[in-house]
Amino acid sequence: MSDYRIKGETGEWEVVIGLEVHAQVTSNAKLFSGAATAFGAEPNTQVSLVDAAMPGMLPVPNRECIRQAVRTGMAIEAQINKYSRFDRKNYFYADLPQGYQISQLYHPIVGEGSLTIAADEKAGIPTDKAIGVERIHVEQDAGKLMHDQHPTMSYVDLNRSGVALMEIVSRPDMRSPAEAGAYVRKLRSILRYVGSCDGNMEEGSMRADVNVSVRKPGDEFGTRTETKNVNSVRFVMAVIEGEAKRQVELIESGGTVVQETRLYDPDRNETRSMRSKEDAHDYRYFPDPDLLPLILDDDFLAECRDSLPELPDAKRARYLAAGISPYNADVLTAEVEAARWFDTLLDAGAKPVAAANWVTSELFGALNRMGRDISDSPVSPEHAAELLALVADGTISGTIAKAVFEKMLESGDAAGVIVERDGLKQTSDTGAIEAEIAKILTANADKVEQYKGGKEALFGFFVGQTMKAMQGKANPQVVNELLKKALG
Repeated sequence: MSDYRIKGETGEWEVVIGLEVHAQVTSNAKLFSGAATAFGAEPNTQVSLVDAAMPGMLPVPNRECIRQAVRTGMAIEAQINKYSRFDRKNYFYADLPQGYQISQLYHPIVGEGSLTIAADEKAGIPTDKAIGVERIHVEQDAGKLMHDQHPTMSYVDLNRSGVALMEIVSRPDMRSPAEAGAYVRKLRSILRYVGSCDGNMEEGSMRADVNVSVRKPGDEFGTRTETKNVNSVRFVMAVIEGEAKRQVELIESGGTVVQETRLYDPDRNETRSMRSKEDAHDYRYFPDPDLLPLILDDDFLAECRDSLPELPDAKRARYLAAGISPYNADVLTAEVEAARWFDTLLDAGAKPVAAANWVTSELFGALNRMGRDISDSPVSPEHAAELLALVADGTISGTIAKAVFEKMLESGDAAGVIVERDGLKQTSDTGAIEAEIAKILTANADKVEQYKGGKEALFGFFVGQTMKAMQGKANPQVVNELLKKALG
């Protein structure tokens, strides 16, 4: 249980959080039409007659959108409903040409499930925690109003109208901004692993409605507000913190929290009232007469389950079993692209622990410096495996490996090619190393006496001087052994 509390004049308050995440389904066509779904197209260039609600145009469900919703439900071990049905949610808005949204209220395609957020002491999440998922239903998106095209008029872009969304509704199980942030990150990771949504919140393909209420610990749930269309993890956390404080101050000053819909202003870091919160009956839901119920057979469900990849929790468990540290396992499984790159590195023969340490430090550090993603890495997993093998078999030292890696980043050449071309092979020639050690000890006779007098920290000085004399090519283990012998 999180120990996050809002401190008010009357004592501590607990925050209760539920999230409704809208995730755009990965598909080439919309939910009920063949219109394209690509991001960034010119306004109103991806609109079919169905999307524009022309008379007599009938919707036809897109099988791929249904498949992706089922696969997502399976990924969170949720109940898959073989029978589901579409309903009309009736309301008027300028970007909703039909005058209703096709959604699923009474019979969603996915029922109860859960996902687990990992313990994070720094963030105030002391233990792993399961967050319940109430349902996942499929619905169509609305269009978009454009207010900046004309000084006195607004325009409507229907490119998003009819795009398939999964609405993933959590239970009110979260008790802190950190838990909500961890939930959104974990859900986004699962969606990307499954391939059912790209999770790009900045493009609007994943966004959250944030439900917040406050109560004294142990009391009944308070009245909640819903802040719509929050499009980053950081903003989700900011909304919760700000809205919880606002509600506590309102209650303690004698006011009452109103059930309403609010909007978040990131520039001012505050929420403001948008409209009173509607209940289901306000939308006059009824079964869509143009669409038959969805009936899923066992063969379709088996196909969906067989198509699932190894998911983050299973991958993390495999990495831990291979000896990889919990921190590195978390880093490597957080994003599917990194996990796939790392698995290819292991398939190429790299040792798990050494590979994990190198990827999370050297590779990620270099990519961050270059402003590149791992999917755009100039060094391939196969070339990285060769570099690590050269270190493991003693051909090059760890220090030389860093120099070789920098050359690989610049040129894209293989490690072996660079080592041969630049003469970077590590030497274990004891005669050559002993000769250099003898010169160094002679030139630093005073330090030799100090070392023999008990100043053992000077041993590192002698190692450094020897490696410098050997241009970094001496085998460090051999250098250590020969120095110890020479110094008595």
